Amino acid sequence: MKERLLLHACCAPCATVGTAELSQEGWELTLYYYGGNIHPEREWSRRLESLKILAGNYALPLVVRPYDTKEWSLTAQGFENEPEGGRRCELCMRLQLENAAHEAQKQEIQWLCTSLTLSPQKHPDLINTWGREICSRYGLNWLERVWRKRNGFAFSVSESKRLNLYRQNYCGCCFSLRTSESAEQNNKRIEDGNGIF
Repeated sequence: MKERLLLHACCAPCATVGTAELSQEGWELTLYYYGGNIHPEREWSRRLESLKILAGNYALPLVVRPYDTKEWSLTAQGFENEPEGGRRCELCMRLQLENAAHEAQKQEIQWLCTSLTLSPQKHPDLINTWGREICSRYGLNWLERVWRKRNGFAFSVSESKRLNLYRQNYCGCCFSLRTSESAEQNNKRIEDGNGIF
């Protein structure tokens, strides 16, 4: 009998590797999209559409938390000026894992994993430590994976192209959007010959 596993999918491109590998391993897989950290709502919807494509490609159930940023905003409060990758981001990832654990418990799924360890900007050891700690509180089993190993990121890029998945250019929150827009504006100024090197 297959064991059930909830894969927290931060976005479709990051979830491609885990979805493919866990399906091949024989898990009874369910994808879960938290999305309370995504800004604005149209971005949340765009990412959701790609997750639906990914889930449909593997004939997997997709559980979607309704769009609501209040919980995330409260968590980020007081950390607005943190740099990308700082304390605010850690709190955000923990919040996502906490919500995924709550959903797994609700669905009576005993195993939990996340797609967050695909990104080169994130710290997989920390993420797996948080996953184990959160799962222990919920009476769940944590499946420790680092998806970027063994050319995981390259697979994600090629699989996203194959499935025509939307690949976003910022992590998701209003702060990362602002950072991304600033970087894009600087790059445009450089391309136009107006940038400062």
